[in-house]
Amino acid sequence: MSGTLNKVMLIGHLGDEVKVHYFEGGGCIGRFPLATNETYTNRQTGEKVTNTDWHNIVVRNKAAEVCEKYLSKGDKIYVEGRLKNRQWQGEDGTTRYTTEVHVQDFTFLTNKNESGGFQPTGGQSQSQPTQQQPTGSPAPVQDFEEEDDDLPF
Repeated sequence: MSGTLNKVMLIGHLGDEVKVHYFEGGGCIGRFPLATNETYTNRQTGEKVTNTDWHNIVVRNKAAEVCEKYLSKGDKIYVEGRLKNRQWQGEDGTTRYTTEVHVQDFTFLTNKNESGGFQPTGGQSQSQPTQQQPTGSPAPVQDFEEEDDDLPF
């Protein structure tokens, strides 16, 4: 196999509201943190341990506007995209680095009537998942040409 692959698939909860920046040419970019959890039981203590990883998510143009309109802190979302590394000069003159997930496709997994009951953990702790009503498979949001206010979530 001679090709390469840069693909990321994440299911997690928004750690903050979507922040959108608009450009003069009409385009825009949206950013939000996404929390993913790993839960396991410590064999020595029998304690349930949850580790949270944070990911910097970037969406562009119509996708950013859709995310800003329909997502809020705590909502669950599936994102698919590519990893991109970025560097810049900080105000203090130091070179700063970040890794971002540039989204190509996404699906909202929280219904409008569900509350954002997710509480991300900063390290090792016990957490109780919130009860969610079973729902059908949500359709991926892919076509951003038409804005449909009668969305299924």
